Amino acid sequence: MCVMEHARASAAAASRGACAAVPADQMAFVRQILDRVGDKWSMLIIAILEDGALRYTDLQRDVSGISQRMLSHTLRQLQQDGLITRTAYAEVPPRVEYTLTPLSRSLLDIVKQLIGWASDHHDEIRAHRDRAAAGS
Repeated sequence: MCVMEHARASAAAASRGACAAVPADQMAFVRQILDRVGDKWSMLIIAILEDGALRYTDLQRDVSGISQRMLSHTLRQLQQDGLITRTAYAEVPPRVEYTLTPLSRSLLDIVKQLIGWASDHHDEIRAHRDRAAAGS
């Protein structure tokens, strides 16, 4: 890699805001992580697992509106990223539990704040959407 390419690769991804501290060569992966943890289903699953291990059926019941396919997909992705653990017990019938990892516990306060913010501002945002739709 020439000196000029190296300088471009180690430059910040943006000139201002929080992204300014992220090297450009890391930005694509940072976007992937934000896409994963910022996904509505991922955040809800992380928040629901706060109090301890849950079985798949418990998660399906508690994550309102999620399909079986999407729950399985999201759990698999969270496990791949090290945000949850999946423990299968050799019992009849088989039992599988999901728990948060220390990595996801470090994200938990942020997730709860985002969910709380959305809940607190629900009416205000709905009113803005209604006004925008009426003006269209």
